[in-house]
Amino acid sequence: MSIPPPPGPQGPYDQGQYPQGQYPQGQHPQGQYPQGQYPQGQYPQGPDSPGRYPQGPYPPRQPYPGGWGGPYGPFPRQPPVNGLAIAAFVLGLLCFVPAVGLVLGLTALARIRRRGERGKGFAVAGSVLSCVGLALWAVSLSTGAAADFWDGFRDAARGEGTAYALEKGHCFTTPSGSLQGVTYDVERVSCREEHDGEVFAAFELPGGAFPGDGEITRTADERCYGLQDAYAMDRWALPTDVGVYYLTPTSQSWRAGDREITCLFGNTDERGTLTGSLRNDGTGLDSEQYAYLVAEGYLNRATDEMPVADSVEDDLAGYRVWAGQMSEALVRETGMLRRHDWSADAEQPVADLVEDLETAREEWGLAAKATDVDTYYEHLDKGFALIEADTTVTARKALGLDTTPPVYEESGDGGGESPGKEV
Repeated sequence: MSIPPPPGPQGPYDQGQYPQGQYPQGQHPQGQYPQGQYPQGQYPQGPDSPGRYPQGPYPPRQPYPGGWGGPYGPFPRQPPVNGLAIAAFVLGLLCFVPAVGLVLGLTALARIRRRGERGKGFAVAGSVLSCVGLALWAVSLSTGAAADFWDGFRDAARGEGTAYALEKGHCFTTPSGSLQGVTYDVERVSCREEHDGEVFAAFELPGGAFPGDGEITRTADERCYGLQDAYAMDRWALPTDVGVYYLTPTSQSWRAGDREITCLFGNTDERGTLTGSLRNDGTGLDSEQYAYLVAEGYLNRATDEMPVADSVEDDLAGYRVWAGQMSEALVRETGMLRRHDWSADAEQPVADLVEDLETAREEWGLAAKATDVDTYYEHLDKGFALIEADTTVTARKALGLDTTPPVYEESGDGGGESPGKEV
């Protein structure tokens, strides 16, 4: 039913809308009923008399009875989903902590019954999945599968299969077959197999701001060359095509907490490889071999201090200082060789070697005092000849060590005879 528009200011029927007398009085002329039968004004005097409707606007429309005040009432509010039920379901799916998921599921069921909340399906499913997870954990513990899983997880956390996972004694290959540039993934292999590199040392840099690529390279160059003798004590056993390389942090890995420099041996040919381990230290040497190489280490480290100048003429003063270092190293070496108790087979060869080394010490001492280049060269040549004399080869042969002398560079480079390259 439509509702008529509100009346105008004069009421629904204006006085002038219909002319007076337009409608006759009809069958009941005025006065047919006595005036006193009904009270004056209770009903209008005629069917269309001016008094039938009020002259003013309609009074306000009253609302319908309350039962029909609107088309529909609001829907009842649904109870919330229990949060513990959802948590139990998620933990049940993950199976990492099944006991927790089971406890949460049972607690959720109790709360749902008490509070009328939703989520019973989640709670039941989470409890069931947690029970399955507990059963799987029990089987894993009884068969050792859990230990294997944890080992794998630990290796992944340590970066297993990446350059960050390499340790001393590990041999590995790289995807590119090269030890130059930036590398992330490596594959560890047996040192008996063909490989690209062999780790001989690793050390941590101090924290703080990234020091820069140049500073890190300088530190790696100094430290790695100094650490190689602790792993490969016999320099005579190092092939001529083996050089020192290192893995260093980048600015990006530094922000992730990487502070480690890894020192390694690799082929000086970018595409070359290595076969067999280069390790010869206390883990694989007998007592006499170890004692001999420790004594010889003094001379090796002094040799590494050769000046960077290309010739004696360019830095006679620097070469004189270096000659003094060589003389001091020979004093220490001969002292250790004399004090050791050698076997019968090695005693005389080592004694002959000590005699030559003492003569070499004298020549290096004279070179340290030379006032001109020619005199320096004279004593330098004699000193080198005595160090690499046949007595050295004989003593090494008696001890079961390598007998091929290393090839030294004519001038120093601040890092020994092996050309190091940054990976």
